[in-house]
Amino acid sequence: MKIWEGSRLALRSIFGGQNQNVSGRFLYSTSANTGKQRLYQRISPVGDPSVSVVPILDQWVQEGKPVRQNDLQRIIKELRVFRRFHHALEISQWMSDKRYMPLSAKDVATRLDLISKVHGLDKAENYFDNIPSALKKFEVYSTLLNCYANEKSVEKAEAIMQQMRGAWDLNTPICYNILMNLYYQTEDYEKLDSVMSEMEEKGIPFDIFTFSIRMSAYAASSDVEGVNKIMEKVKTYPSLVPDWNFYSIAAHGHLKVGLVDKAVEMLKKLEELLPTVNRKPFAFDALLKSYARIGNRDEVYRIWELYQKEKLFNKGYASMISSLLRIDDIEGAEKIYEEWESKGLPFDFFIPDLLIDACFRKGFLEKAEALADKAIAKGNKSSVELWYHLAIRYLEHSQISKAVEALKNAVSVSSPGKKPSKETLSTCLDYLEANGDEEGVEKSIDLLRTEGISNAAAHERLLNFIRGGEMST
Repeated sequence: MKIWEGSRLALRSIFGGQNQNVSGRFLYSTSANTGKQRLYQRISPVGDPSVSVVPILDQWVQEGKPVRQNDLQRIIKELRVFRRFHHALEISQWMSDKRYMPLSAKDVATRLDLISKVHGLDKAENYFDNIPSALKKFEVYSTLLNCYANEKSVEKAEAIMQQMRGAWDLNTPICYNILMNLYYQTEDYEKLDSVMSEMEEKGIPFDIFTFSIRMSAYAASSDVEGVNKIMEKVKTYPSLVPDWNFYSIAAHGHLKVGLVDKAVEMLKKLEELLPTVNRKPFAFDALLKSYARIGNRDEVYRIWELYQKEKLFNKGYASMISSLLRIDDIEGAEKIYEEWESKGLPFDFFIPDLLIDACFRKGFLEKAEALADKAIAKGNKSSVELWYHLAIRYLEHSQISKAVEALKNAVSVSSPGKKPSKETLSTCLDYLEANGDEEGVEKSIDLLRTEGISNAAAHERLLNFIRGGEMST
């Protein structure tokens, strides 16, 4: 469970993620902003990361429309909210490489973060090394620290933090929070107290996220005394107001040790904050999932009624469906799925996959296949993941020929941006070797030779098991 969501969101203040409204759209208030609104409306529908948005930007310029740097910065910020990192990076690079706009330290920090997400840590480090010294400001170093933390690279994170201690008088908690979250994610809980002690010695004030991280670690350890200790300590800081995430973590900690009444008390406090929450979907998701863990069906539906008064996106429907499946309400999940289909939201294979997986687990194979056929008919390229998921489920039910057919279909729709994970391939190969029958798997002649789909070792394993010749790609 990702119980530090609120703290992660707070860190966006460094990286340019603040000032969005609840729906994730810009708060355009003047007619002067209509130009950037239209440009974003052209870029927004391009959901496939393998499809470049540069031609859209070039066409915009060819039409004689103005391109302002702050407009592009806002579009980059918006794309990052929706995790469209490839396109955000393209726009960042187009901004300087084609429009020759000077980059601020904040622009550089944003690009560093995007390079890390799109191309990996090595490329990000290379970019950092070539940043002019005049632009290597605090926000750039903070971003590199966050990149290391995201990759759970403890030694590198500690080294860059030490450099920052020497270069700046760190008087805010944000970098310490990043380091603490890294220790939390790597389950090195003992270091959390040493970081907090350093902050106290240097007079660096704790914020609600500092306490949330420490409480997350206590909750992960099922240490309800520690959870309550943090809650009491927060009361001694009159300037700190617990947010929804703080109460969500507290509820999780109490649930882990079976204190349901105390968990519900925390959830009620969370709910009281809803009118003032800026990013309501995250708070609603936490409520749905928590009541599902408790097994309280009535509360799940009550929260959903409240949630429906907000603008709903895919994330909301996914949370409700997964919550209903957790309490074994498949009929209810199917109704929510039908509602999602009727809304015409962008297709996300993860949502039908929730139901497909549940149907497979229950042995409802025909229903699972019908749902899969319907999802695949949408024609979305992300169905490569769905095909691999189906292959694994078929293999689990010893339906080898259907599994092989699903593997073939997965290979046929794979693209540079849509390839199966190594874990998925390994799972498929393990099932084929353990449960396959040669007569059935012979249909999959040289399945994974497609470039980039399988490494040589995996390919050799499969060839040793499957007889056949070349398959054209």
